[in-house]
Amino acid sequence: MVSVVNVRPYAERDAARWNEFVFACQSATFFHRIEWRAIMEGVFHHRTHYLLAERDGQIVAVLPLAEVKSRLFGHALTSLPFAVYGGVAGDDPEAVAALEAAAEAAARKAGVQHLEYRNLTERHADWPRQELYVTFRKEILPDEEANMLAIPRKQRAMVRKGIKNGLLSTVDSNADRFFALYSDNVLRHGTPALSKKFFETLLAVFGKDCEILTVTTADGRLLSSVLSFYFREEILPYYAGDDMAARDLAANDFKYWELMRHACARGCRIFDYGRSKIGTGPYHFKKNWGFEPMPLSYEYRLFKRDAVPQNNPMNPKYRAFIALWRKLPIGVANRLGPVIVRNLG
Repeated sequence: MVSVVNVRPYAERDAARWNEFVFACQSATFFHRIEWRAIMEGVFHHRTHYLLAERDGQIVAVLPLAEVKSRLFGHALTSLPFAVYGGVAGDDPEAVAALEAAAEAAARKAGVQHLEYRNLTERHADWPRQELYVTFRKEILPDEEANMLAIPRKQRAMVRKGIKNGLLSTVDSNADRFFALYSDNVLRHGTPALSKKFFETLLAVFGKDCEILTVTTADGRLLSSVLSFYFREEILPYYAGDDMAARDLAANDFKYWELMRHACARGCRIFDYGRSKIGTGPYHFKKNWGFEPMPLSYEYRLFKRDAVPQNNPMNPKYRAFIALWRKLPIGVANRLGPVIVRNLG
């Protein structure tokens, strides 16, 4: 007798079982962890629609969704805002299909303009998709020197330059130094900053699975900082910021080498360099480290749109906004930024 798949909304009593499934499921990512639900609701004030599928009382697939509603950027149901990966986690085809059917029903009931899945791999070849992003993932070798030699020669020279400059790296206990560098960095690029509260929440919620590494000169001048996530045997450097002097001192290169060393010591096997827009500076920087781009399959179910939305800095219609934002005093930008960016996702 074939057992039946049952789909239902997440309930608080499911928290431990949800995460237990996520850590065991090969198609799950750090962003499928249940802790993101409270962050979506508490920090960003987005309504969530977390769904799970059970078979014989066991969770066999999960789908985290959050509803983003904005007059500027539209109304969407996304898995998952502020995450580079999302969609259904599960290897049971019937359960996956049942969850996606439930998500479509929820999207129609909410009246959203589109439903978005940020898949690592393709699930719906016939759906409209966003082809702007790739990710970079590579194996970390168990030996430190082997990792150094695996870096292409020109990039390896930049790492050694940072070492010769006497740069130091430290794991921070709070987000103060990171946020100072991050907020200044995004302002220079003309984009709104996430709130300091968000980063403090990440550190508090994820504990040892969220860590900030900061690079300074020998006399303590702040140069570069990165906030990373750990999931299973992977490290995901996710948010970063650099001072203007970082480039000349090779602080950015040194930072990622130190992070790789640190991850190796923690037993990580995969370095996930994260998402980048094709053809941008970060895209080429990651390729220079010997990482090969992997296309991300961001798939859309359109309801009240004719095309995939382009809510990103590459869209020409945002050029005037970017130019204006760069001119704001940093205090003003840091107050206004979280209000705007929460609706971008």
